Amino acid sequence: MGYRLAADAIVLLHVAFIAFVVLGGLLALRRPWVAVVHVPAAVWGVLVESFGWICPLTPLEVELRAAAGDAAYTGSFVDNYIVPLVYPATLTQSMQWALAVFVLAVNAGIYAVLLRRSGAARRAWRRMRGGS
Repeated sequence: MGYRLAADAIVLLHVAFIAFVVLGGLLALRRPWVAVVHVPAAVWGVLVESFGWICPLTPLEVELRAAAGDAAYTGSFVDNYIVPLVYPATLTQSMQWALAVFVLAVNAGIYAVLLRRSGAARRAWRRMRGGS
């Protein structure tokens, strides 16, 4: 039972990480320091999707499931959990590229807003201090 719970916890962590990769930039709009953690996570997510890498959480979950006596799976977390929710067919390289571009576009837009805001904030601060 402990291995199964640990595997389920890994799945939840994986889902949370994916949500953070895709939408963590929105959190950075409210808390700019989050960008320090989010940008590397987003880069990792884009690289994993672009090159078809398998996240280290996937083999860990598979090992925990096997230790619990559950049927293990092959492939990636996205193939086994996300694709069946979003796509009726199996994940292809072009779908992975589309996911990577989507994550990149969403986050580029969010960070463009964040950079614009920070530039406006710096200009306002200089004006308040009497600088140019």
